[in-house]
Parts: sequence; C-alpha cells; structure tokens
Amino acid sequence: MKLIAFRNAAGQPSLGAQIDASTLADLTAAGLPATLDELLRDPEGLDRARRLLATHPDLPRRPLDGLRYLPPVQNPAKAFAIGLNYTDHAAESNFEPPKHPVIFQRFPSSWVAHDEALQRPRVSTMFDYEAEFVIVIGKPGRYIKREDALTHVAGYSLFNDGSLRDYQFRSNQWLWGKNFDASGSFGPAFVSADELPPGAAGLRLQCRLNGEVLQDANTRDLIFDVSTLVAACSEGMALQPGDLIISGTPAGVGGARKPPIWMKPGDVCEVEVEGLGILRNTIVDEEAAA
Repeated sequence: MKLIAFRNAAGQPSLGAQIDASTLADLTAAGLPATLDELLRDPEGLDRARRLLATHPDLPRRPLDGLRYLPPVQNPAKAFAIGLNYTDHAAESNFEPPKHPVIFQRFPSSWVAHDEALQRPRVSTMFDYEAEFVIVIGKPGRYIKREDALTHVAGYSLFNDGSLRDYQFRSNQWLWGKNFDASGSFGPAFVSADELPPGAAGLRLQCRLNGEVLQDANTRDLIFDVSTLVAACSEGMALQPGDLIISGTPAGVGGARKPPIWMKPGDVCEVEVEGLGILRNTIVDEEAAA
C-alpha cells in the first residue's frame, strides 16, 4: 500500500492511497484520518485502510497531477538521522567506518514535501545533496531486540538530507548544518513494509542532479541495516508510531567531489529508490522563497 499525504481543495491535510501511476483514492473523504500520524497511532489503522480499499472500489479519486503534496508524516515525535552508514561514504568523508550507529537529529522545520523547493540559505553556497530512505515506525517499543525490530516498522519513504557543509563541520556536532529551514525533503509517499523486501534490503538507490547520476548504490550495502538501526535507536528512547529513522547516504556527495558540486538555484534534485518512487525538488535561494 502506497499512501500519500496532500492538501485537499480547501487546503486541509488529507490522506490518499495511490491506485496507479496517475490517481489516488481519497481515504480521508471516505472517513479515515487526515494524516498518516493519526492512522499509525491506531494499531489497526493500516489494516483499516487496506479493508477500505478492498471493499470500496468507488472511493473518491484525485489525480496526482497538480497535487499539493505534504511530507508523509506531519509531526514525528522523533526523527533520527544516521551518519556514515555506507563504507564508501565514510571513506570519501575521511572517517573510519563507525562501530556503532552515528545518530543525530533532524527537525520537521528542516524539510519540505515532494515538488516543493529546497532553499539554499543566504549564508552559505555549500549546499549538498544526500539520497536516503526513511524507516517509519508503526509499533511502539523500548529496548527492541534486533530479531524483533522489523515488526516495529510500518513502512518506508525517501529523504534528501540536504546539508550545509560549512556549518556542518564547524564543530564535531553535525546538527547545525543539517537543520536549516527547508534544506531537506521527505516523500512523496509512504510505502508499507509488506510491499518491499524485508528491511528494504537489495534496492537500488540513486541521486540525480539535473539528470546526472551522482549517487548510485544499493541498500544491501548499509553498514547498519534496518533491524540494527531500530534496535539501536530504541535503546535510548521509546520509539513511537510515526517516529522516523533517516538511514544514511552512500558515496557520491557533492562535497567529496573534486571540484565540489553544490546545489544551486535552478537545479532539480531527484532521489529514487526501487519501489519507493522518486522524490523531486527544485532549488531556490532563500530570498526568492521569502
């Protein structure tokens, strides 16, 4: 099941299920919650959506063309981001492969939806891309065992972990360069875990800037796989439905290239993972977005 958060004609949040390449069924108009956040808080929420789709083929339809997307999860209690989770990216960044997951935080104010503009802030031109996939938690838990971890995963989505490299490396703490307003993106859809291989393993991942492939990897090459990340994050904090784990990026980032490649106004950046779709955003200057 592929769920899409969007704004309806009245500008209100709504939730739909993608039916084909051009259409979604409006689940909110049929009585389900307006957000994935609320749906996931109901232990039977995803099953309710599946039953509704199976038993009501006449659900209201909306075209994807012209849809005003929202990030799949509106207000996660926690959004963990994982650094250096591919050996080749650790090497290009001049770090040893980590022995434990490198965890920092991203805030919802730092990301936009599919088809919205990423903003290059006026204080930096070192605006880098990072193609990643997102783990969306569906079942709460603390001290989750690795062998049980996938039962806590509701599904997956895509993320561009846009980074201001000069601010990121001003200190040993990366949070500042990773959380500028509207510097990252999340979407376009939430794909339920049953639609993908266990742990989203073995999927091709790419980042394209203006059509040029700059990152090309496979999710099987994660240093810490989905089960390990869920277990590790749950050691410190109880995970809640709707929490996010942004799983890390492979080699090919702009800051590691010679010469560097930075995102600039007018660019189009695309993140694609097999089975999860394409997350597409244009780049604008902060002043142009004001």
